[in-house]
Amino acid sequence: MTEPQTATPAPEGRRPLRRALVSVYDKTELLTVARALVDAGAEIVSTGSTARTIADAGLPVTPVEDVTGFPECLDGRVKTLHPKVHAGLLADLRLESHRDQLDELGVAPFDLLISNLYPFTATVASGATPDECVEQIDIGGPAMVRSSAKNHASVAVVTSPDQYDALLAAIAAGGFTLAERQGLAAAAFVHTATYDVAVASWMGNVVTDTSAGSGFPAWVGATWDKVAGLRYGENPHQPAALYRSGYGDAGLAGAQQLHGKEMSYNNYVDTDAARRSAHDFEAPAVAIIKHANPCGIAVGADIAEAHRLAHACDPVSAFGGVIATNRPVSVAMAEQVAEVFTEVIAAPGYEDGAVEVLARKKNIRILVVDPPTPGGVEMRGIDGGMLMQHRDQVGLEHDQAAHWTLVAGEPASAETLADLEFAWRAVRGVKSNAILLAAGGASVGVGMGQVNRVDSCKLAVERAGDRVQGAVAASDAFFPFADGPQILLDAGVRAIVQPGGSVRDEEVVAAVQAAGATMYVTGARHFYH
Repeated sequence: MTEPQTATPAPEGRRPLRRALVSVYDKTELLTVARALVDAGAEIVSTGSTARTIADAGLPVTPVEDVTGFPECLDGRVKTLHPKVHAGLLADLRLESHRDQLDELGVAPFDLLISNLYPFTATVASGATPDECVEQIDIGGPAMVRSSAKNHASVAVVTSPDQYDALLAAIAAGGFTLAERQGLAAAAFVHTATYDVAVASWMGNVVTDTSAGSGFPAWVGATWDKVAGLRYGENPHQPAALYRSGYGDAGLAGAQQLHGKEMSYNNYVDTDAARRSAHDFEAPAVAIIKHANPCGIAVGADIAEAHRLAHACDPVSAFGGVIATNRPVSVAMAEQVAEVFTEVIAAPGYEDGAVEVLARKKNIRILVVDPPTPGGVEMRGIDGGMLMQHRDQVGLEHDQAAHWTLVAGEPASAETLADLEFAWRAVRGVKSNAILLAAGGASVGVGMGQVNRVDSCKLAVERAGDRVQGAVAASDAFFPFADGPQILLDAGVRAIVQPGGSVRDEEVVAAVQAAGATMYVTGARHFYH
């Protein structure tokens, strides 16, 4: 047995790595670090397949059973849950009393733990059975990681192959410093916390229903990894940072930036809104966003036409805007965008030559980001709590003209109905009493950000100018009075789609009938606050 090591650490707290416990599921570069430890004179104690891998490489390794005197049992559920393991990881070697107890018990301390956990999340994602998932809930691994992290004064803990370069550097330097062990311990607790959140979420949502039938579980956990510090938040006096979810798709937070300045807080907010709008359509679509509201949304035969039509809606507001597309950006579209000052362009890809055209502008931020995943839930923080709801989606029956109810006028032609469907989908991306006028698959006037629907109607008409003649209109919610639609009708709107449901629906319908226009109701609304 190796004698307990009680040497006084160097002033910076560096502790030699004389004895290591290695137990990993992910064996990436395992032999590299094992060989470095052996070459440095360290003893390796290891478990199961990890020990076999090291031994098969011809490197000396002590099976953990030789330390515990107890065989691995219960199909591997019990391997390291033993006092001779955890006393070796938890002994604070700064304390004489701990060193004496180790001597009395015949326990040798560990200086290093290398451990990563069973792939529980990947197993669940694979569609494995509940029993198979349960077997991937690691027990011994988290216990060792937590023991070592707690005792970082004496033990260094490595939980990812991403940390192996630092480990190799520490081996060469004679061990980790105290500051380095503290950093490793913090990462280790994140490792186990993320793991536990995944297990607890699965147990409370899949194994048992803690929602009492509501679909919202009794407990919700999440972990977030810092991606970047931002120059500032919504305003320059507000410090800010970007975090990425520890689960699910990379999303906007994981976008690849090909060119331009660092993204700002407001850039992220606007780009998120732009992607929400652009990906609401199956045809090539472009959304141009300013302050989280659209200054233009359009579909086209190709992405360049969609951009041209979207930009034409409000060229003044599009200056300094954020653009999102649901198709790769073509060279033709890039040439159009290059003519206008644009903060961000986000697309699922770029055709050959498009990035070079866009990059003529030094500061434009060019992002590659996958389409958002539909469905799921979204959360919003409030003082002392958090709101959760299912994401609003398009494509349901109430978004399809075939399921709408004609309440005024003649049935719309196929062309008009297509514009109404476009307007209904596009208005979903507009905030606060949204009114959107459209013609030819493009918005021509948008009224947003008002505290009453009448002012939004006036704003949409004003923005559309002459284009209001013969346009169609969509309202994200019902008209409480006939005054809003009357503004649209007087300006020349020929057809309107809205949810219906006002106590004054009859007055609204009568106004549309009197104007000789057409109105459909969808039976559902698309508020976006």
